[in-house]
Amino acid sequence: MGLVSTTEKQLDNRIKSKSPENEMKDQRIVYDTKSLNLWYGGDQALKNINLSIYEKEVTAIIGPSGCGKSTYIKTLNRMVELIPTVRISGDIVYRGKSILDKSFKVEDLRTRVGMVFQKPNPFPKSIYDNIAYGPRIHGIKNKKILDEIVEMSLRGAYIWEEVKDRLSENAYGLSGGQQQRLCIARCLAIEPDVILMDEPTSALDPKSTLKVEELIQELRKEYSITIVTHNMQQAARISNKTAFFLNGEVVEYDETDTIFSNPSDKRTEDYITGRFG
Repeated sequence: MGLVSTTEKQLDNRIKSKSPENEMKDQRIVYDTKSLNLWYGGDQALKNINLSIYEKEVTAIIGPSGCGKSTYIKTLNRMVELIPTVRISGDIVYRGKSILDKSFKVEDLRTRVGMVFQKPNPFPKSIYDNIAYGPRIHGIKNKKILDEIVEMSLRGAYIWEEVKDRLSENAYGLSGGQQQRLCIARCLAIEPDVILMDEPTSALDPKSTLKVEELIQELRKEYSITIVTHNMQQAARISNKTAFFLNGEVVEYDETDTIFSNPSDKRTEDYITGRFG
């Protein structure tokens, strides 16, 4: 290849193309929530939510208890529909297709969108079988392939070295932090596109929390991650963008640095400075 000359105008255009505004435009939207409202019976839990979640980023959802954070994240894989009294209006578009459309099978959605819960919830099986469970459900029976998936997933969750000699042992024998990383590995085994995390470190000690945070930082290179957290320091440390929820509404959504250093809404500032919540 020969040398390519660059004029000042071209260079200027390149600089402009790297500006934050243009970078956000260039990013691919994974989830686009449009005018979403949700009711539990007669109580409205989400009010006119408009929120875009971007590819290969960590999006943090913060706000006080009861503000709709967990409800929102559970709409993204339609888990909220397990509650009989739920009613939804508006739309949630995943990769260009409405997940609320009747033609969108919930099984297909949950194959693409993994979930990690507040408390570690390993199956009462061996470490190996916890990871192999999802691939087996999807029809993979070959032992060699399953072995590769198990090792790759445990390595991906940064727990392989700790458990590689214990794969036949019951997962309940792991520590709480190890169990949570095992659950993340179980999620990785089905090769998701998105990982949803509902307060994944709230039940963990500080050391285990740090390991999970380091893992999230690595996973965002390959996955789009949305995390609900009460820990604002955690949101500031690990997320690219942050949405502040209050009383079922999105008060503010921006780059995390902006939310924590220069929020545009006084309610956001009051919350992150500890005046309420």
